[in-house]
Amino acid sequence: MQKPSFTTRDLTIAAAVAALYAALTLLFSAISYGPVQFRIAEALTMLPVLLPQAVPGLALGCLIANLFGSATPWDVVFGTLATLGAAILTRRFRKPLWLAALMPVAVNAVVIGVVLHFTLADVLLLPTMGSIAIGQAVVVYGLGIPLVLALARVPGMRALGGSHPDQ
Repeated sequence: MQKPSFTTRDLTIAAAVAALYAALTLLFSAISYGPVQFRIAEALTMLPVLLPQAVPGLALGCLIANLFGSATPWDVVFGTLATLGAAILTRRFRKPLWLAALMPVAVNAVVIGVVLHFTLADVLLLPTMGSIAIGQAVVVYGLGIPLVLALARVPGMRALGGSHPDQ
């Protein structure tokens, strides 16, 4: 019998990531939304480097956070898709680590920058993309990379992610 591709353990990990992402975003809501944002939960966008289960978890967490805290339906839809795309790319380009970290920074700068430009009055496109990129870079490189490096040292973390030591 073939092993299921997404087990109960995988679902549990994805749900925990989703809950943590949503909780952190809403807890720090004052700095999580708008043209200048430092969404602390974006540090979790580095988790796909270690845990493929984090990919759907991040998308679901972003959806939940944006449903409860976002100003526009466009941000709910495209913000969630941006997070999903960034998570997939982070997983795909997980080595070297600096490149993996660039994925959520670049994707969110472009997608969220465009969304905010078209949904908020008096928001210029390029400055908004720049401010989103700076906020993302501070959080992802300043918190996300140290988080992944610390978690990688936890015994059993690679097994939790379903990867083998040579991957």
